Amino acid sequence: MLSRSLQRSLVKCRTKIVLTQAFSCPRSGSSLRTSLLVTNHHQQAPGLPSSGKTTDYAFEMAVSNIRYGAGVTNEVGMDLQNMGAKNVCLMTDKNLSQLPPVKIVMDSLVKNGINFQVYDNVRVEPTDTSFMDAIEFAKKGAFDAYVAVGGGSTMDTCKAANLYASSPQSEFLDYVNAPIGKGKPVCSPLKPLIAVPTTSGTGSETTGVAIFDYEHLKVKTGIASRAIKPTLGLVDPLHTLHMPGQVVANSGFDVLCHALESYTALPYHMRSPCPSNPISRPAYQGSNPISDIWSVQALRIVAKYLKRAVRNPDDLEARSNMHLASAFAGIGFGNAGVHLCPMAFLWCSHPQRCSRSRQRCFQNGTWRQQKYWERVTKLAPRPQSEEDLSALFEASMKLY
Repeated sequence: MLSRSLQRSLVKCRTKIVLTQAFSCPRSGSSLRTSLLVTNHHQQAPGLPSSGKTTDYAFEMAVSNIRYGAGVTNEVGMDLQNMGAKNVCLMTDKNLSQLPPVKIVMDSLVKNGINFQVYDNVRVEPTDTSFMDAIEFAKKGAFDAYVAVGGGSTMDTCKAANLYASSPQSEFLDYVNAPIGKGKPVCSPLKPLIAVPTTSGTGSETTGVAIFDYEHLKVKTGIASRAIKPTLGLVDPLHTLHMPGQVVANSGFDVLCHALESYTALPYHMRSPCPSNPISRPAYQGSNPISDIWSVQALRIVAKYLKRAVRNPDDLEARSNMHLASAFAGIGFGNAGVHLCPMAFLWCSHPQRCSRSRQRCFQNGTWRQQKYWERVTKLAPRPQSEEDLSALFEASMKLY
């Protein structure tokens, strides 16, 4: 049994490996997964029939169409025209509604004769209440297409609005992940949704996931279904030039966490239960050989460009690559899933939040959710104890 001090030293060592050795010789014989000392699932057995199996035997890749290029946002009006859209909902938040990305989208819609209504009441870090407000707007508007301009909060809110407006008889908890919600499969066809990300972190333009805070239980949960992923993601690096350095840094850590955690997640063939019907196979399936490709490339980009992107707002090459890395990581984690790392970094992104008492509170909350709901660390590559979580949070604060 390793001492706690030695365990913490290993955490620091492994983190340094991610940001240095793992990327210094990407073509060498030493793989990133070997460096991270986790399961090498390149040695997975081939898929086997599901009969009698308690764990899954297959994985499925789902991703939005992605169009990348400087100035590509100008094409959104033509895309909607090509889709035959007549009544479009443009979703954003109040801050972005006054900034160039939204103006560019609106100009393109007007130029191409697209009728639209603006919903700019998106909440940063959405809740079930803010989701339901957007859903009500979408139901009343009877829209035939959606455009989301903003970060993950805007894109996730728009996904939820599209889902419930397309399935008006459904209760809110019908599609929310179990055990908080019922986790029902989405069977109703949704309207086209074009996502225009303005940050380089969430990768929500690529995923079928919408995250929110469920206020009644004070937990973060979401809706995960391939059916809600955007029809098209317009990844325009020019939008990243408006991001302050701190936003670039925080969103860059988001990319790092998404890529690292999806790459180290429990392999798909070790996840249980094995679905009895393919519609029941979760979006977060566990690490797999295809997600690995995207996650590793995202990690390499972060290692090369994140510092440059933070330090120089005019470094279009660095910020463009981080915008791509966000999409790459989204493809990776949108199909593999993540486990604990993102919350640890987000919690510690503000040092004043990281008192010992709050650390203990966060640890206890995480352990409670893990113990009773198996949510937070379900895809972690190995079992963990309450002491493990305490050491992890303490190490994350020091490393940050």
